[in-house]
Amino acid sequence: MTLPLKIDEEVRDALKGGRPVVALESTIVSHGMPYPQNIETARSAANAVRNEGAVPATIAVLSGQMTVGMSEADMDVLARAGRTVRKLSRANLASCIAAGETGSTTVAATMIAAHLAGIEVFATGGIGGVHRGAEASFDISADLQELSITPVAVVCAGAKAILDIPKTLEVLETLGVPVTTFGSPDFPAFWSRASSVPSPSMSSSTRQIAREFLLRRRLGLQGGQLVANPVPAEDEIPAAVMNPLIEHAVAEARERATGPSLTPFVLGRIFELSEGRSAKANAALMLSNARLAARIASDLSDLRRTE
Repeated sequence: MTLPLKIDEEVRDALKGGRPVVALESTIVSHGMPYPQNIETARSAANAVRNEGAVPATIAVLSGQMTVGMSEADMDVLARAGRTVRKLSRANLASCIAAGETGSTTVAATMIAAHLAGIEVFATGGIGGVHRGAEASFDISADLQELSITPVAVVCAGAKAILDIPKTLEVLETLGVPVTTFGSPDFPAFWSRASSVPSPSMSSSTRQIAREFLLRRRLGLQGGQLVANPVPAEDEIPAAVMNPLIEHAVAEARERATGPSLTPFVLGRIFELSEGRSAKANAALMLSNARLAARIASDLSDLRRTE
């Protein structure tokens, strides 16, 4: 069976030439924000990658075809469709392709597609993780396992702040996933620069992060690595402001949402409770992550040529 993988010509040429490429997920386009902010943020993230000298590759499944490097027209269709399209992770990626359907890729599914295409760096907003109360619900994102098995460096603003961040870091440690916070000793909490949880490691050098990624490959170590990038100071919502809103939204969700609808419900309520500030911070951190991922990808490309 031929793998239904379509790679954009610009992305394919960049990969063949050893030039830096950054994968971008499509869930932010369909599920992360309302239209037209979703498409505007996706375009801005792609432009941020380009401005740093790398090629962006937004990933989705379109009519049963895994697409690496979406066209403007395809992104607009996905943005307008919103939550009517499937949200894809490792468990349902193949079923969407087999059925010839369309779906947006989460962190896990984007990592899988990026690796198949030969892309080693991926920028997203925040990863999934261990949900609050997971000791009873066992609700743990597939993103964490994917980080332990798929060799892609993921740049994010930490785990989403609605999650249990200490437990998320514990699981990542158990799975052997290296976690580095860029420029800060504190692990970020998505909308806030610090979560009050120390980061497992810190680096202020994109070249060092790229070198670590290469060394893990050469050592035969499985999986990727997580690079946490705090939201820019001018765009953050301090934890003291966000935490009560999160607690309020999570409490409501216990009564009104379950399963896959839980996270969208909580994020939607936080948007309302913060009077839109959460979405503005989300857009800002996505651009910051795209820029950092492009610099890491550029260093990785350079190191492959010189070392």
